[in-house]
Amino acid sequence: MKYMLLKTYSPAAHCDTPITEWTPEEIQAHIDFQRMLGEELAKSGELVDAQGLAGPDQAQLVSSDGRSAPVITDGPFPETKEFLAGYWIVDVDSPERAVEIAAKASAAPGPGGKPIGEHIEVRAVMGAPAGEQ
Repeated sequence: MKYMLLKTYSPAAHCDTPITEWTPEEIQAHIDFQRMLGEELAKSGELVDAQGLAGPDQAQLVSSDGRSAPVITDGPFPETKEFLAGYWIVDVDSPERAVEIAAKASAAPGPGGKPIGEHIEVRAVMGAPAGEQ
């Protein structure tokens, strides 16, 4: 069963200090934790993919009617209070294992090395519906 674990940049359960106010050492510890988690999941054979994403200042919204040139809006988007910062795709034996991994990711270190309680969204990856026979 594949799951996508979505890491959103927003105030966390136990930390509302923006990462821009963390010390370089705290940021490095957070990044090291993310790398360690990825290595652990790769070693167990559960990791399908994991990526960090560029910030909203580098995002674009694209819409199209399929006939004319697409409408492209460059970020950042001032109405956005949180944004997708990264994700893991895992292939695990049960939904409970996906939640276990999300809980570990949630406890990433922040200021002072304390777990920040990031909100990690767990969503099943759905296959395409079967075509009509």
